[in-house]
Amino acid sequence: MKVIAFAGYSGAGKTTLVERVIPELRRYGQRVSVVKHAHHRFDIDHPGKDSWRHREAGAFEVLVASDRRLALMREFEQPAELDVHALLAELRADVDWVLVEGFKLSSLPKIEVMRRVEPGQAPRPALYPGDARICAIATDRPDHLPAPTDLPVFHLDDAPAVAHWLLAGSGRFHYNPESHG
Repeated sequence: MKVIAFAGYSGAGKTTLVERVIPELRRYGQRVSVVKHAHHRFDIDHPGKDSWRHREAGAFEVLVASDRRLALMREFEQPAELDVHALLAELRADVDWVLVEGFKLSSLPKIEVMRRVEPGQAPRPALYPGDARICAIATDRPDHLPAPTDLPVFHLDDAPAVAHWLLAGSGRFHYNPESHG
């Protein structure tokens, strides 16, 4: 599998870009998985459903499966700092690509996703000048980067170009848990 992270601050456009890159990769016959880092409490279950009732009863893990879908819910007894490599190990190894959203401090190769700061918003310093793992930038203002760079720069709305670049350089994104972990 090949792995690339999309890193940046909240509101930069990571989700939208990942959402647009997925079908572009699929057009080339690629199987794509996603690992998403959520900063808030989230739930995929609904009160009253059997799986919710099992979790409420104290189950550590609940796996729900049908002939079309599988979902695993795991409850942490204490807040846990999640390791992206442990999460990648949970995925099927036979996918072509894993797009990781978030985990900006990880050791994975990353595309920095940047959006201009609007008036009244807190400043968001660029990550690429201090992170050698950033291998490209996607931004809404390619002509106004905060620091010079030799990295490839894509417009935030140009998912086809991002996907093409990933495919053209796919060998560099091969995931090896021993060297990335």
